[in-house]
Amino acid sequence: MSTIIVKIQPLTAEAFAPFGEVIGCEGNAFFHINDAHTERYHALVETEAQGEAQVGISIFRNIKTTQLPLDISMLERHPKGSQAFIPMQGQKFLIVVALSANEQQPDLHQVHAFMSNGAQGVNYRAGTWHHPLLTLESPSDFAVIDRLGSGANCDVYPFPESVRIEP
Repeated sequence: MSTIIVKIQPLTAEAFAPFGEVIGCEGNAFFHINDAHTERYHALVETEAQGEAQVGISIFRNIKTTQLPLDISMLERHPKGSQAFIPMQGQKFLIVVALSANEQQPDLHQVHAFMSNGAQGVNYRAGTWHHPLLTLESPSDFAVIDRLGSGANCDVYPFPESVRIEP
């Protein structure tokens, strides 16, 4: 089998729209609050939490630096809730996502890779196939907003063939 090659593209709201939302100020409307000392970029993302669950904020500290090119061998999804990653140190990070081939697996020919500019976070909609956190520097801290609740909420799909992510 041949290796599938995926080129990294800049993260934009338009390109990322099939998978979720880009979290950031650029290109979004705001209004002033706090006696015009603050610009509020309101409701950029609506979180999802299905079943008996709530939404919580955690910190993920990635302790492994990702080297490019990168071969990946799996994707995961969270069918019962969205998951947002917001860099806390202004660091760039790599986002790998895929469209679904069917209800059980991603389409490996529809894998996309994006690079955050460090001022952008992402929100994966519930059920979006994605790779776990990949950072270009470590340690890297991320505020993560996701579903906290009981029941299985992580499907993992191991690839039958390799996928290479290249700059």
